[in-house]
Amino acid sequence: MYPQLILASASPRRSELLKQIGIRHSIMAVDIDETPWPGEAPAAYVERVAAEKSALCLATVGTDLPVLAADTSVICDGRILGKPDDLQHAIEMLSHLSGRSHQVYSAVSLRGEQHWQALSVSEVRFRHLSHQEIVAYWQTGEPCDKAGAYAIQGLASVFIESITGSFSGVMGLPLFETAQILSLAGIDIIP
Repeated sequence: MYPQLILASASPRRSELLKQIGIRHSIMAVDIDETPWPGEAPAAYVERVAAEKSALCLATVGTDLPVLAADTSVICDGRILGKPDDLQHAIEMLSHLSGRSHQVYSAVSLRGEQHWQALSVSEVRFRHLSHQEIVAYWQTGEPCDKAGAYAIQGLASVFIESITGSFSGVMGLPLFETAQILSLAGIDIIP
């Protein structure tokens, strides 16, 4: 079977989520500067980064297939928490999230004959985390390349008291919003 689209991401989670809803795809990861601009609002940031990824992938591949990209960020107190640089950075981030709520913004960008975008915002509440738990979690390797230094679908699921919004959005690809924009492009999940 031929792919229905190109996923502009190296994230195995995003690929698995697309497979979960039956979307055949090929993968073409792109590398862009994901540094937030000074004063950039979280929604504008994730939408810009997702759009830049889909644009670069489409320009690089030069295909007739639609290109899907996404970006996800953890936001606490208005601050964008990216991927941790090292253990100390992860300790700082997870200590900041400990015992409180934060938001996860996940933007989706689809380029084909047009450009469609969608945004998901979810609220996640962590239980209190001890310093020892944070260090032990880091040592598993799971938080090393994750926004906010955690993966909701992995070991960090035991840190989550509650979630309001999109579980798949917190994972990195909000499926409800993705299905909506795929439908606009003529790709139906359930024909």
